[in-house]
Amino acid sequence: MLDYALVNGVIVSPDKEVHTGNLGIKGEKIVSPDSKNKVNLRKKSFVYPSLINTHDHLQGNYRPAVGPKKGSFYLTWLPWDKDLKASKTFEERSKLSREELYALSGYKCLFSGVTTVNDHFPRSLNSQILPTLPIRAINEYGIAHESTSYDLKWGDGVEAEHEMAVKNNLPFITHLSEGFDDEAMRSVNALEKMNILDRNCLFVHCIAFSDEDIKKIAKAGASVSWCGFSNMFMFNVTAKIRKMLKAGVNVTIGTDSSASGSANLLAELKYDRELYRKLYGEDIGARTLFEMITINAAKAFQMQDRTGSLDEGKLGDVLVLKAKEENPYENLVNANMKDIELLILAGVPIYGQMRFTDIFNGKLPSGYTKIKVGNKEMFVKGDPESLYRKIRKKVGFKKKLDYLPFEPSQEG
Repeated sequence: MLDYALVNGVIVSPDKEVHTGNLGIKGEKIVSPDSKNKVNLRKKSFVYPSLINTHDHLQGNYRPAVGPKKGSFYLTWLPWDKDLKASKTFEERSKLSREELYALSGYKCLFSGVTTVNDHFPRSLNSQILPTLPIRAINEYGIAHESTSYDLKWGDGVEAEHEMAVKNNLPFITHLSEGFDDEAMRSVNALEKMNILDRNCLFVHCIAFSDEDIKKIAKAGASVSWCGFSNMFMFNVTAKIRKMLKAGVNVTIGTDSSASGSANLLAELKYDRELYRKLYGEDIGARTLFEMITINAAKAFQMQDRTGSLDEGKLGDVLVLKAKEENPYENLVNANMKDIELLILAGVPIYGQMRFTDIFNGKLPSGYTKIKVGNKEMFVKGDPESLYRKIRKKVGFKKKLDYLPFEPSQEG
């Protein structure tokens, strides 16, 4: 069991004042920082809760993205799905195994500081593969694809999935109003008639919500996953985020899959902030964005008692970033993959600079490899270099994936 403390870091946690201090880890949990094994951050690093991505499709994280023809946009998700399956991206992606695609997605998360994600696919398809990833993909949730007659009928049915989620204090996650046809416009009313509108609900996209819909979900305590890049790319419009925030909706951020969305959560943060500025002529605020990808997201997953902040007793899910800016929230929103110094999942470092091997008493455990990110040697759980090489061999050329911040060594 690991027992260590990060000392002299700038601690940044929701609902707390930013302060220079120490963070203790023992086993899986955050504890009082009294360990003898101390790693000194020398007041040059910000310590955050690790990030949470509330919407992704882990089998779909391949590039380039597929969208509508130039000058046009989709009315619903359905024509996008047809375009995807007819695309070169899909043809190329089909050369890879499901295991390889999921492994890529695990590293998409890891290299952007994300340790918790939802894979929006039925549990029957992903329950065996999610535990193999280097990060935490939640494996207990109620699911629906959508609430229209043309959805994909995922899970055991909308009402049964929601009932299971409520009974077990789990999130019930579904796309909602992902488009502008009559059914998409009435989606909140459709769920309301089934008595499916409460704090367990996490609704994704929500681009066709009316003002009345927003009031209803705010009153119910439901959450929204905002996927700004994917929305604009596919539909040229996004959710009414300012109205949702003013109404008190618990707003989170998702990337959607890289087949239509942004490269990763760090890229999504920057895009969504700039989108908000363009839409409303004002800034959304870096601290608000920070809360969306930490404590708000934990609440949406019904995990706020376990993660989302740096409180003692919670899981040791921690992100350490280089302090490039004085404001810690701006530092996070403006960060890129090369700024990550250390990423910890449930107390265990899964990615970091070599100086943090002191946590392992100076020697990396088995199951870790080294990679070069920029000019820094980093340790990482698993072997993403071999994965990258294997993918390039399968597709037959030097494939570039923008969510992997390194080049494989020893390529033939």
